[in-house]
Amino acid sequence: MPSRAPSFTKRGSYFQLSRAPRYSVIFALPLLIGYEGLAAILAGPRSVSQVRNGADVLLKEAFIAVAGRNGPLIFIAAVVGIGIWFIARDIKRSGQGVRPTIFGAMLAESIALAAAFGIVIGTVTVKLLGSLHVLAMITVATAPIAAMSWPTRLMLSLGAGLYEELLFRVLLVSGLAAGARIAFGWGVKGSGVFATVVGALVFSAFHYIGPYGDPFRLTSFTFRAISGVAFSALYLTRGFGITAWTHALYDAFLLLG
Repeated sequence: MPSRAPSFTKRGSYFQLSRAPRYSVIFALPLLIGYEGLAAILAGPRSVSQVRNGADVLLKEAFIAVAGRNGPLIFIAAVVGIGIWFIARDIKRSGQGVRPTIFGAMLAESIALAAAFGIVIGTVTVKLLGSLHVLAMITVATAPIAAMSWPTRLMLSLGAGLYEELLFRVLLVSGLAAGARIAFGWGVKGSGVFATVVGALVFSAFHYIGPYGDPFRLTSFTFRAISGVAFSALYLTRGFGITAWTHALYDAFLLLG
């Protein structure tokens, strides 16, 4: 008598379902709640300064330029509203709800990927630059953040996963890939490679811009560019939710370890 196949194979594999908006967006929601909640607490009346993720500041400043002081609230409302729209549209199109077991598998995958990225990115950077250069680069790059409280470091890790992926992967990489297909007539693979490489370079360069940007060093730029390639490739293959959580956990392992 033939055995019964797992239920998810009838409705799509785990790798298909975990990329679907109804899973990807909901999975990223705790990052939004955690980051904004910690940022609000840390920016309380006793706080002498407000530390925020750079991508978060850039996105909200665009809304402030248009809507004034209500810009950040409008931005959050827009993110939540668009997310709900994607979830509702996906549920309607698929005719399916959500299963909690998928989220558990997505979290396990994100933890494994974050650990793997730490090893792979570090190994590739060492091969290119040498172990002493990498050690010095990491020490310099993390020194200012290491002096911050652990809630601040956790908040910055969550913000990196959420807002840097939203800005550099969802908006930038997707836009570059679409632009390459339209402008050059490239296929999915060619436009994906182009978007991955260019997006990674822009992602790395972003860390040196503005009053709080790091001093430019080729070692740290290379390290971040390699990280950008890894996260861009992950976004194109596994979607936003898993990429956001992998990035957040990757930063948390680095900053809280």
